Amino acid sequence: MKLSRRCFLSLTIGGAVGTALTPLPWKLTDDLSIWSQNWPWTPVPPDGEYSYVNSTCTLCPGHCGIRVRKVNDRAVKIEGQDNATLNQGGGLCPLGMSGLQLLYGPTRVPGPLKRSGERGEGRWEAITWPQAIEEVASRLADIRSQGKPQTVACLSPADVGTVPKLLQRLMTAYGSPNYFRMPSVQDAYESVLSLNQGTNGFAGLDVENADFILSFGSALLEGYGTPVRMIQAVSRLKEKNGTLVQVEQRLSNTAAKADIWLSPKPGSEADLALAMAYALIHQGRYHQEFAARHIEGFESFAAMVKERYAPQAVAAISGVDADVIVRTALAFANARRPLAIYGKGKGETPGSLKEALAVHALNALVGNINREGGVLAMSPYDYLNWPEVPSDEAAAAGLQTQRLDGAGSKDYPHVRYLVNRLTDRLLTSPGELQALLVAEANPCHSLPDSARVREAFGTIPFIVSFSSFMDETALLADLILPNHVYLERYEDVPVLAGTTRPTIGLCQPVVAPVLDTRHVGDTIIQIARALEGPVAQAFPWADYESCLQEALGDQWDAISDQGYWAAEAAPAPWENGFNTASGKFVLMNAALEAIYLTDVPMPAGDEGGFPWLLVPYDSIRLNSRYAGDPPFMMKILPDTVLKGQDGFVELNPETAARIGLREGQTAQLSTPVGLAKVRVHLDDGVMPGILSMPRGLGHTAHGPFLAGKGVDINELIAPVEDPASGLDAVWGIRAKLTEA
Repeated sequence: MKLSRRCFLSLTIGGAVGTALTPLPWKLTDDLSIWSQNWPWTPVPPDGEYSYVNSTCTLCPGHCGIRVRKVNDRAVKIEGQDNATLNQGGGLCPLGMSGLQLLYGPTRVPGPLKRSGERGEGRWEAITWPQAIEEVASRLADIRSQGKPQTVACLSPADVGTVPKLLQRLMTAYGSPNYFRMPSVQDAYESVLSLNQGTNGFAGLDVENADFILSFGSALLEGYGTPVRMIQAVSRLKEKNGTLVQVEQRLSNTAAKADIWLSPKPGSEADLALAMAYALIHQGRYHQEFAARHIEGFESFAAMVKERYAPQAVAAISGVDADVIVRTALAFANARRPLAIYGKGKGETPGSLKEALAVHALNALVGNINREGGVLAMSPYDYLNWPEVPSDEAAAAGLQTQRLDGAGSKDYPHVRYLVNRLTDRLLTSPGELQALLVAEANPCHSLPDSARVREAFGTIPFIVSFSSFMDETALLADLILPNHVYLERYEDVPVLAGTTRPTIGLCQPVVAPVLDTRHVGDTIIQIARALEGPVAQAFPWADYESCLQEALGDQWDAISDQGYWAAEAAPAPWENGFNTASGKFVLMNAALEAIYLTDVPMPAGDEGGFPWLLVPYDSIRLNSRYAGDPPFMMKILPDTVLKGQDGFVELNPETAARIGLREGQTAQLSTPVGLAKVRVHLDDGVMPGILSMPRGLGHTAHGPFLAGKGVDINELIAPVEDPASGLDAVWGIRAKLTEA
């Protein structure tokens, strides 16, 4: 009998189904599982006494409360605290759960190291801690003796809490105005609150009580703000039939979960927000009482948007239909507690001040300022009551000089930090920075045009890194004085990431230091003492722990027990909530009009040579901050993001057809500042004409689990200075994609 192809397939499929319905495969699977988990060479953690320690995660600005499980003296698991303020119910993101791999991983710096080869070679000499302290202090003392204290600078990821304040205090006592904080959306929100409301705190986003969220590119489900808090807020929003609108060029997880997804042309988001403002005013759907009694410049703002930002005109610019703009604006106004949120991705770049102001104007027009479900102006944390910093002639002279980045000058009056301007300054004026101290920041990977950043760092004669890990910036350092990781140290971490409830998390040692590391707070105190004179006098504490206990005062016992301190914050009423000259919310004045009338800066490159737009995106599975991704995180990346060592670029099938590329094909991606070999992933969720890649890959450091995997998109993107603020307003760059 002849066996046809159809009969053969029927037989084999039937046999497979029949076998699957018997107990045989399941018994074999069970036996295999038991056998494979009992190999003699499989490491098994020793059993012992279990205990738990409450602490705080510092791997992102969200600072979730964590509970670390220990067996004897070894930490074996990290989970979220059930009653924590910012991650209630014990939720924790993948990075937070992977923290033990950073504690016990091979990429940690084992002890103090001194460079013994050329920068970047990775050749080091182990030295003792006394030698390290003496070397730093000697170098700093020599610079100060030459009357150049202003040529020393410090860079850290935040400027609140005892450790950043100790670093600032060192710079002040030494005589340098050049303390810098890494860029983030916090820079833009600070400027907005200062210009609109006259406050100097931070923005609280009451996502829990909003019933309509209008997000301008914020990755609410991918790590924006406090990740767990935002994910829970979006989930509750859906449960109570609220509305989520996502403005973004890519169908991200947040856009996919949104009720309305708007995909404007990149760079047109500010115009889109102002067109919505026009619709609210033109249709009379703004908050009449708030506008009449508590807004300054309403009429001039209304005239400006009428003249320049009518929906029909903005539709031609943005690609979003005028009817859609108007309908979205009216739906926003119809909500009881609407909230507009600014900040692209995870909020790691400041962006355009014009866009930030336009988004905040929407909140003002619906009267949802300092109201439940809206934006709250939060007061700065002020619990550090330290004595005044002593000074001498050298310090006084140094502090009178202008900051290297120009922040706070007449050209850039609205911002406190402009790290993006340092690269050009260092390359055009070598010698103006003689020494740089870097604490828990990795600018040589995290800042745009990172190759040029590394070139600029090459002009600095003396670099000290306090990194716990051998990251890209540490590789360029002359000395590495490694900090304890967050699971080995005490530290207070005030939360700024959009919280509406002032919260101070407490890191506390879960385990004894694994390596020969030292708390950066202790290191700073010891360096200051070695400098002697007024610098030493500014640091009266015996060690960092005594400094921290003094700072927290009566709260020490409570905060060390539960791992955090949280307070209720009552928003200031409209009558006295604005610290402006008029006592009102300033919607428009001469300074704001000048900002609104500027064009949002466009990225580098000409359309002829670079026909596409490369736009980065953020993923909760990728850490683009200083610590890098632990191995667990790399394992959960889909193979359309990273496959082997190859990183992928996403593009619409229509765009791929025009280029002549297919799924999985290797291609060359080039921009005005760099080029890379990538593989192609076709995705209908990417806007035609857009190329999209994630942040967080392409490391050249951090060891074999992370180095050499994918492409660092910051190698391909150049910063773009915002004319209104001086901040980095980069959102992408022009690009070309061709067959490799």
